[in-house]
Formats: sequence, structure tokens, C-alpha cells
Amino acid sequence: MARTASKIIARKMRRAGNSMKGIAEKMKISKSTISTWCKDIELSQKLIDKIYISGVKKSLRGRLMGAEANKQKKINEVNKMFKEAEILINKISDRDLLIAGACLYWAEGAKTRGRFIFVNSDPIMIKIVYIFLIKILKINKKLIHSTVQINLIHKKRIKKVMKFWSEYLNIPLKNFSNPYYVNVVPKKIYENYDNYYGILRLQVLKGSSLQYKMLGFIEIFRKYAGVV
Repeated sequence: MARTASKIIARKMRRAGNSMKGIAEKMKISKSTISTWCKDIELSQKLIDKIYISGVKKSLRGRLMGAEANKQKKINEVNKMFKEAEILINKISDRDLLIAGACLYWAEGAKTRGRFIFVNSDPIMIKIVYIFLIKILKINKKLIHSTVQINLIHKKRIKKVMKFWSEYLNIPLKNFSNPYYVNVVPKKIYENYDNYYGILRLQVLKGSSLQYKMLGFIEIFRKYAGVV
């Protein structure tokens, strides 16, 4: 295309309200050249506003595309790490469950008083410890008692809370002690009010010997780490 013809087209596009950058991209000509060709063209305020709004929309679209790309990149990375973790662990054996249960107890279990007590608010963590007790340590289900600890503001929905834990762990409600209410007024309103189930305490009755066994597991881990 002859340079004169290109200039005519560029000026026509500019008068129609196209931005200098937009004209340059469409015609594959440098922005400085387009600017030289069109610098004497005065646009109405309406066209200036049109160019500005178009630029804002394009910029927003670019940011959204960038954000979406970053989001997808993160999703891909998470999926990759999950897959690697799955390959490393493969199938969980009884020995794996033994070590997992012992470590969870080390982190959240009672180390004094001579009894087995595990406390947490994470249902999955609670369930793993419960399975650990039944499957690995062969504890009779009748000896496992539970107590819900929850703020007093949840008292009106305590039946729902108790039902959740009973069904989730398959523990009859008769094996639950009376709930323990924390009588402290929260400083803020929590969005998960209707889906909060408090903290659960798992206790094995007559569990002093069992606790000593847990402390024995912990001692083995200490020796492995070289801690006396």
C-alpha cells in the first residue's frame, strides 16, 4: 500500500474516533508515524470520551485475561502437586495410619493426666484419629466418648451440632457427654455460623495405658530425630 494511501486511511480512522495506538496496530505502522500523520486532527469531546472508554475497557479486559491466566496457572500447579503427593503416598497402609494417628496425637493429644484425649475442630482430622483408634489400636467403640465444646451463641442449634458429629463419626448420641459451652461473646459475627460444629473432644475411657502407648510412639519419633 502506498504511503499516501496509508496516510489517508489512517486520518480517516482517526476522524472516526480510533486511538493512535489502535490505528497503528490495525495498519501495522509505528505509532509515531500515525501520530505525525494525524496530529492536526482535532476530535470532538464525544470522540475523545469514546477513545478513553474504549481504552479503559481494553485495559480491564487485559487485566481480567491476565488474572484468569494466573488463576489457571495456579490451578494447574495445585493439581500437579496433588498428583505428585498421591504418587508418593499411593495406598495408605495400616502402618501409615499408625504413624499418622500417632503424629496427630503428638500434635493435638493430651500428654498428661494419664488418659487418652484428642481435641480438634477439623472433622476429617477427628475421623482419622477415630479410625486409628478402632482399626489400628483395636479400641472398643463403647469406650470412646465424645464432648462438644462450642460457644454459647450456638446453644439453640446444639441438636444439629450433636447430630452432625454423631452421624459423621458413626458414634451413638448416648456416647456423648453434655456439651461444654464457652460463655464468651464473640467480638465479630462469623459467616460460617450455620456450618460451624465447634470443637470435639475424643476420650477413651480407662485410657491411661493407651496414653502411655502414645507417649511411647512419641518417644520413638524423638529418638529418630536425635532428640534425647
